[in-house]
Amino acid sequence: MARLFGTDGVRGIANKELTCETAFKLGQAAVAFLGRNIVIGKDTRQSGDMLESCVMAGIMSMGGTAFCAGIVPTPGVALLVRELYCDGGIVISASHNPPEYNGIKFFDAQGYKLPCDLEDEIEAFVVEGKADRMELPTGGAVGVSIPVENAAELYIEHAVESVAEQGIRFDGLKVALDVGHGASAVSSAEALIRLGADVRVINDEFDGTDINVSCGSTHLEPLRELVAEMGADVGIAHDGDADRVMFVDADGTEIDGDVVEAVCAIDLANRGLLPGNAVVSTVMCNLGFTHAMRGAGIEVIQTQVGDRFVLEAMRERGLALGGEQSGHMIFLEHNSTGDGLVTALQFLAACQRSGGTVAQAAAVMQRYPQVLLNVQVADKHALDGNEAIARAVADASAELGDDGRILVRPSGTEPVVRVMVEASDHETAQRYADAVAEVVAAEL
Repeated sequence: MARLFGTDGVRGIANKELTCETAFKLGQAAVAFLGRNIVIGKDTRQSGDMLESCVMAGIMSMGGTAFCAGIVPTPGVALLVRELYCDGGIVISASHNPPEYNGIKFFDAQGYKLPCDLEDEIEAFVVEGKADRMELPTGGAVGVSIPVENAAELYIEHAVESVAEQGIRFDGLKVALDVGHGASAVSSAEALIRLGADVRVINDEFDGTDINVSCGSTHLEPLRELVAEMGADVGIAHDGDADRVMFVDADGTEIDGDVVEAVCAIDLANRGLLPGNAVVSTVMCNLGFTHAMRGAGIEVIQTQVGDRFVLEAMRERGLALGGEQSGHMIFLEHNSTGDGLVTALQFLAACQRSGGTVAQAAAVMQRYPQVLLNVQVADKHALDGNEAIARAVADASAELGDDGRILVRPSGTEPVVRVMVEASDHETAQRYADAVAEVVAAEL
């Protein structure tokens, strides 16, 4: 049987792979493993109401209290868990996935995602139907639900204060904003406006079937068009649950998570606010990022792909900043998980302190051309220990030296091995990627 939990909670096509029964049992599990008081938030998907009702029912069937925050970004739930002194939080969202998908993910009492071993215990509870053998409360012991009327406002105030406390405002800054028909429709524009920015927003309406469709952080073309139309200084785009953010500069050039982390890391270091003079990223970060950090005297700790692994490394080392190329960024001073709005505000504040334009601030990092090939294989697990592939990678890495790098890893979800090569020019990267991919295909 496939594992219920994936890399970011339980996810699947709503009412088919992610069923009401599963949602109900996950609600019960939240009380059994986290405690009686659980915050629930959701994005704008059509299936959100259905799954929210099921999760709430599960919580209340165990005698718990469901604090219903309604539509709010994922990082808003992480914040609310702490603000309301709850025992845990649940977000009903499938992040950047298409509208027919949905998901359920958990936060603990400090607003952190759950460790894998606790997810395993919850999975066993759900799959084995352990609640069915429990004596459930009756009468006055049955749980209740309480609406959190000011959920979005609490999150907006928190995000605004994270910049206002630095003495920063964005008066005169022209911002184009694409909220992707998602949860940030209730928060990001208002936060930017309160800080003085001149904001024009698109895709801020939603009907439950349009979230992430040809818009938001994974489809930047509508944002580029808006930036050009209004002559914006910067464009900002969120995914469906707004735990990530991507930017474009005034010319429409993409600014991804690597560049954002580089700008913010150097800004924090310059202000003496970068603990250990180190940051966390993943093995997929661009070589240009590691070079930029080395040039600034900042250590880079690299983890496997996934924001949970970035966060683990940050907490182990007591670090303040970590992120992924995809736009997940964690500023531990301000929130306990990836936060698209806080990241946007911190990035814009760093750009303002730099004294130049967004493009000029982003120039602290020069991206290396990257080629990524997906090689279909019969057995991706046979990659580990394959001498021919290891030799091909070692030889290519030696030839590239400091001017390039190669990463070969199995996909977490598909029968595919990913070959990624970065080099000083695209032609070189393509040549080495093709050569290594050929060996992978022949061996596996």
